[in-house]
Amino acid sequence: MPENHTLHEETHLKVLRLLQAQPQMNQRDLAAALGVSLGKTNFCLQALLSKGLLKMQNFKNNQRKLAYAYLLTPAGMTEKAALTARFLKRKTLEYEALKSEIEVLQREFEVAENKG
Repeated sequence: MPENHTLHEETHLKVLRLLQAQPQMNQRDLAAALGVSLGKTNFCLQALLSKGLLKMQNFKNNQRKLAYAYLLTPAGMTEKAALTARFLKRKTLEYEALKSEIEVLQREFEVAENKG
């Protein structure tokens, strides 16, 4: 899977997880939580909205007319589960590779330490 696609998937998963936990989170807070720019956050939200994974709900009784909640749609819940499964698989493979590399380095270090 191309690295750029993987980054998009991870960002989408983070957004979906954050908004499921805190639907009233505004874009500025979401950008801070993600560690990305407000523009990138807006772009990501627009992509999720256009895919039908999120919907916006305006607070009717709110004095601030710009207050929205981002709600996961049923398709959003399904996509979140699929993204989570792919993320877990990818991270498990990375973990196993890293674990193997650490074992090799430890053996090399022990051999070098015993020679010295």
